Amino acid sequence: MEEDTQLISKKIYETNNRELSNLLIGRKGGKTTILIIDKLLSKPYNANELSKLLNLDYKTITHHINIIHEHKYVEKEKLENCYLYYPSNKLFNCLDEYNLIKKFLEIKI
Repeated sequence: MEEDTQLISKKIYETNNRELSNLLIGRKGGKTTILIIDKLLSKPYNANELSKLLNLDYKTITHHINIIHEHKYVEKEKLENCYLYYPSNKLFNCLDEYNLIKKFLEIKI
């Protein structure tokens, strides 16, 4: 287990995607951010839908989604009365790194 963690940690360091690493590992809410991104990778959702699906407070969802959006890993589209969030090309271009970081955090749990 320790060996796996060290190997994955080394691979994450070698990816040079510091922004994604900091977003997911360097913040206290990285695991919540991963939950949100995983849902958005399956299909677009608005914040209220994500709140219900993940059983998290709406304000928690909007806080995390705003951070993810600021880093341009999700895009948003204005609908009649809400925003619909979906993965950006930037996220799709670094899915390997994302999955590696996600695996690292799962081992650390």
